[in-house]
Amino acid sequence: MTLSSVSLIVIREYPPCGRGPLPFAVAYCRDTRLRGGNHVELKSLTEQKSLLATLPPGKRARLHRLLFEFGPGNGTLMLLPIDQGIEHGPRDFFPNPASKDPDYQFRLAAEAGYSALACQIGMAEKYYPDYAGRVPLILKVNGKTDLPSSAKSFSSCNSSVEDGVRLGADAIGYTLYVGSARQDEDLAQLRQVRQDCDRFGMPLVIWAYPRGEFVDAKGGANSFYAIDYAARMAMEMGADIVKLNMPVVDAKKDKDAPAPYNEMEIDQAEAIRQCVESAGRALVVLSGGSRTDDETVLLHTREVMEAGGSGVIFGRNVWQREWTEALAIVDQIKGSLLSNVRRTP
Repeated sequence: MTLSSVSLIVIREYPPCGRGPLPFAVAYCRDTRLRGGNHVELKSLTEQKSLLATLPPGKRARLHRLLFEFGPGNGTLMLLPIDQGIEHGPRDFFPNPASKDPDYQFRLAAEAGYSALACQIGMAEKYYPDYAGRVPLILKVNGKTDLPSSAKSFSSCNSSVEDGVRLGADAIGYTLYVGSARQDEDLAQLRQVRQDCDRFGMPLVIWAYPRGEFVDAKGGANSFYAIDYAARMAMEMGADIVKLNMPVVDAKKDKDAPAPYNEMEIDQAEAIRQCVESAGRALVVLSGGSRTDDETVLLHTREVMEAGGSGVIFGRNVWQREWTEALAIVDQIKGSLLSNVRRTP
């Protein structure tokens, strides 16, 4: 069964619409057709009101630094996560022993020209003072080990938004486990973090991760259905930036997802675009997961940008490489980001 026959949409893209150039974006028209032959004109991401235009001054100023003053700039985001030591344990450092020293990762973020790095409070307090002003900080305020089962995932807070202000952070990071049996606790905890972000003028970055037995029973944590749901959930819960894993299209697993996802014929590029659209005005960055080859890293970078995303958050795919190799792949990622911009943040 084809995508158009089950749902929601048949998408046709056209060349620029004659509306005039948009700064840092490429405008395009899109025609959508609904079941029954009714035609509805939907706004593309480049036609929607920008996120920055909706934010209060504190959030806007900080987010502007990440998008335009650091990193590749031009409205893009290239983020370096270095919180894997708690989330995965030291095993991630063995491919590149130098990365076990946090200073390696901080120095890489600063010298390679990242938009920001993301880490836990202990790392921020001990290492960020040497790099403050050279690369922005996203303070992750919650975290957990991977020792317990993921069936009832919950990441408790270990620091605060006020800690982020004290440390000079430009954004706050929060991991939300969408679909976990403990999501009620998670959402209550997130509410307090979101309110504090609003009070202090801090942008909120939500790591939106589907988790738990209910997710596993409906196609898995990285299915299009689960990632699409996570994107929407994070935006509706107040995220300014949504961090997503790459959606994986797998016909065998997708048959367990709810309709119409279980009937869709869709490729990964279209799945990414749908997830980006589900996040609305919130900016989307996609992660790279475990280390892979250069071609895949650059393909994923291009795909998220062409889908209307704002950038990437690659950790192991960068700092598990030896220094010169890491700098080389970062330069290529920057080039791909800047040559594939599709939206104004």
